[in-house]
Amino acid sequence: MKDINVLIVDDHPIIASSYKNALSKIKKETGLYNFITTEVVSIDDALIQINKNPSSFFDIIFLDIKLPKSKDGKYLSGEDLGLRIKEISPKTKIIVLTTYNDNYRIDSILKSLNPDGFLIKNDMQPKDLIKGIIEVIEEPPHYSKTVRKLIRKHITSDFVLDKIDRLILHELSNGTKMSELPNVISMSISGIERRKRLLKEVFNIAGKDDRILVKIAREKGFI
Repeated sequence: MKDINVLIVDDHPIIASSYKNALSKIKKETGLYNFITTEVVSIDDALIQINKNPSSFFDIIFLDIKLPKSKDGKYLSGEDLGLRIKEISPKTKIIVLTTYNDNYRIDSILKSLNPDGFLIKNDMQPKDLIKGIIEVIEEPPHYSKTVRKLIRKHITSDFVLDKIDRLILHELSNGTKMSELPNVISMSISGIERRKRLLKEVFNIAGKDDRILVKIAREKGFI
């Protein structure tokens, strides 16, 4: 029986329990894998775990995208944490399970993070989760039907929101004024304005109030 080190990063107890139940059933039904599981509920706690012993890293990490930012503000979401994990341990398999079902957001996660498993919560039944985990272990990637449908549509936009874009949106959502943004983001006001205009064009709201930009970005899961 092969030992597999697993880290669950999710602040929803029901979701974390569904992962553990699925792993338990896989162990029982296949007899092939023994899952050694660690569970955390925040980015900061996850960073403690992944920095403990990089030479003995996690084999699989279940990652919630919609996590509150880290205390130091360096990591705005689970997506940033996932990128850090890939830097530290490229061989670690990341499984994303999220409520986001907006095409922009799914496409952005695929392009930036390229997870080994990408599951939309509304798609999932217990048997689907078990099947997805086994596929990630044996022959990744595994995508749930909403993600597969998006890929089949061949989204052609090459635009991906990077960390600066998301930081701008995050600060605007918190009510930070444009005159104050250069104190938070290492860019000139003109550079920030250019970024903001491009974001509005991407979301098809060019020329409208910043509040509309924040509203649409939040609906699409970028904040």
